Amino acid sequence: MPYECGVTPESDARGRYTVRFYVIAILFVVFEVETVFLYPWAVQFQALGLFGLVEMLVFLGILIVGYIWAWKRGALDWI
Repeated sequence: MPYECGVTPESDARGRYTVRFYVIAILFVVFEVETVFLYPWAVQFQALGLFGLVEMLVFLGILIVGYIWAWKRGALDWI
């Protein structure tokens, strides 16, 4: 049965992904969403003052603790 370009397929195109792939993908999304919060904070840094700095340090501290926890549990090991 020819494929789109006329070449006969060698195997089924539907492959399975490991759970580790999804864990890495979710962690990537979580830590990339962090930039959505960092950009407006950086733009309004002067207006927010010390309160804004403390709030962002708390936010980043929680993310760093989560990152270290995931790292220690082996969630970032690809193999």
